[in-house]
Amino acid sequence: MKTGIFLGLILFLVPFQATVLGSISPFGIRPDLCLIAACLMGFFTGQIQGFVLGFFLGFVQDLFSASDLWLNTITKSGVGFFAGLIARNLANTASHSAFLLMVAFSLFSGVIFLMTSRGGLDLVELLQGFPAVLLPQALFDGLVAVGLYWVITRWTPEFSSV
Repeated sequence: MKTGIFLGLILFLVPFQATVLGSISPFGIRPDLCLIAACLMGFFTGQIQGFVLGFFLGFVQDLFSASDLWLNTITKSGVGFFAGLIARNLANTASHSAFLLMVAFSLFSGVIFLMTSRGGLDLVELLQGFPAVLLPQALFDGLVAVGLYWVITRWTPEFSSV
């Protein structure tokens, strides 16, 4: 069952994000569904499953994108691992903790991609890009993660007590 879900997410999310979300983006902001999936997988099932899903989602994204090789793989697998680690140590997991975690990871991932895409980045460029690009992207990723968190906890019996 878990293998089928992993394969479905890996084969579905990357093309969906590249094709459908390219044309449906409010205010030019697209959610990073692969980052959200890795974070929520780690959040719900643990750091190993989050790492594995993040690794393969990032690897598929790296194969089909023109970004730096291994950058998506490293960031997505790290997000999945650390989301599982943090969720394991939380006393009470709730939608607001998933939101804050997703916003933090999205900001972290955005800063890494901004720094690597420009071959180094000074502080002024980072501060200019933060309120215009990184913060709206992170907040939108957090809102999508909360929506998915709500759907998963309401419709999946094993996660209803989370």
